[in-house]
Formats: sequence, C-alpha cells, structure tokens
Amino acid sequence: MNLKIKVKSIFCVVLALVTVVLFCSCDFDFDFLFEETQPFDANGDILTIHYLDVGQGDSIFIELPTNETMLIDASVSAYGKGISKYIQEQGYNKIDYLIATHPHADHIGGMRKLIQNLEVGKIYMPKATATTNTYKKLLTEIQNKGLKINTAKAGETIYEDEDLCIYLLAPNSDKYDNLNNYSAVIRIVYGNRAFLFMGDAEKISEKEITADVKADVLKLGHHGSSTSTSKEFLKKVQPIAAVASCGADNEYGHPHKETVELLENEGIEFYRTDTMGTIIATSDGNSLDITRDNPSVEKEN
Repeated sequence: MNLKIKVKSIFCVVLALVTVVLFCSCDFDFDFLFEETQPFDANGDILTIHYLDVGQGDSIFIELPTNETMLIDASVSAYGKGISKYIQEQGYNKIDYLIATHPHADHIGGMRKLIQNLEVGKIYMPKATATTNTYKKLLTEIQNKGLKINTAKAGETIYEDEDLCIYLLAPNSDKYDNLNNYSAVIRIVYGNRAFLFMGDAEKISEKEITADVKADVLKLGHHGSSTSTSKEFLKKVQPIAAVASCGADNEYGHPHKETVELLENEGIEFYRTDTMGTIIATSDGNSLDITRDNPSVEKEN
C-alpha cells in the first residue's frame, strides 16, 4: 500500500473555506492555515529516506535534498558490508552525517565496516559508553581514520537553512539506567514535511523532550516495543505514518501488540521492515510518498 498526501488538495480545501467565510462576512483569521499549507518551492530537490530492512536492528539511509547523505545507525556487524553496498548502489561513496544513536550492537554493529568502506564526514554519538568489543572496535576505527566525534545531545543543530533543518532533540539528561534512553533523537524538517527518528528512546526520554516533535512519519522507538511510544507522545507527534525496524520472528516479539493496537486506534498507517522489506519515503517538501517491498540489505553468512 502506498501513502500519498498532496498538499495542493489541502490548499484548495482551505481556499474554499476562506471563500465561504468571506462571503458569509464572518470574522475569522486563516493566516496560520495559509502558513501551514502554502506550497513549498523545492526546485525539484527531493528528500529520500530509506528505512532499511536489516533484520533485528536499525539503519536508516537518507538522501538529503542538498545532495548530501546521512546514515542513522548500522544494524549488527553482519549487515555492515551490505549497508555500504546499498549506499553505493544509490550512487554515493560518502556519508556526510553519520549518527550512532546509542552503543547497542544492533545499532552500531555494522558501523566499523561502513567506515572502512565509505568516506565519512561528521560523526555524532551520545556520551554513553559500553564495554563491548563492538563498541571498542568502532572507537578504534574512528580514531584510525582521524575522525572526530561530535556529541549528540538535545539542542544541537546538525544542519539548518531556510528549506532544510536537522535537529537533535535527545538525550536531555546526562545519566540513565538504561542505554536506550541515551538514544539520539533526530527531527528532519523539509519544507512542509517533518520526520522523526527515535533510535531506542523509551518513554522516559519521550517525556523529557520539550522541543517540537510533530512529524508526518515517525520511526518508532525501540523497534516498536511497548516500552516506547506512549499515547501522550504519539499525540504530540501526530504522525500520518509510523515505521518499525525489526526482524522476522524476533525473540523480543517486536513490534509489540500494544504499540500496533495504539497505532491502529489512532488511525496511523503502519509499516514494518520484517514483513514489508525496506520502506522508502520521498518528499519534495510538499507531497509525501511511502513505498514498501523495496530490496532488503544483504547479510553476510
């Protein structure tokens, strides 16, 4: 199923409503409606987001309208080469912005191989450490490449101009009992569209976020676990669609029944990589198209 939202039609509806109001001589201010629905001039530049099918892990490849690229997480080690190959098949040999949301192996496992295979610009990681070999090897590779780690925390801006903004909304605290809550939360705004990426952030982190989280597409926290995506937070985001990155028949039962039912009750279109493959969202800043059943990332044996 494809999701298509055309701002032009919304604009026409608003215009019709304004016309009715004017003819009825009613006193009502529609300025904010025009600000929200005024078509955005993208000059043909497209934002493309690949929610990669990488088993029970997270990895999101983003083609920015600036002709730059971003990668949020890189699943487990067995997918590192496959993610690199997928990116190269899209025509890129560089990741301009690489974000490791937090140091769990299903998010950073493939990152070392990716850094070996592709050129990397800026790296963002939260101030959270792990004692695993996966984490240690990643830090060693970053050091070997002479790269610098930028701290991922709330309030930081990754990119900003009049058309495209990329913000970090979490973590908001310096210490958590659970590594998941150190997750870097990223919001991308392009024209009239917004996208939110939650890493493994759970309800504690959700409550701490005071910045604007409204988004058309929500990448669910913690693979769709019931420990994330509270009803209150979902009300703030108001997404049209939600995506869960998870593996088929995974041992954790992700996405959890409670989360799926919540999305259904709120009328939110739900996509999941375990049954739908790679999910791709594209936008020119006005329209939003989401497709499923795109190629999955190759896994090493």
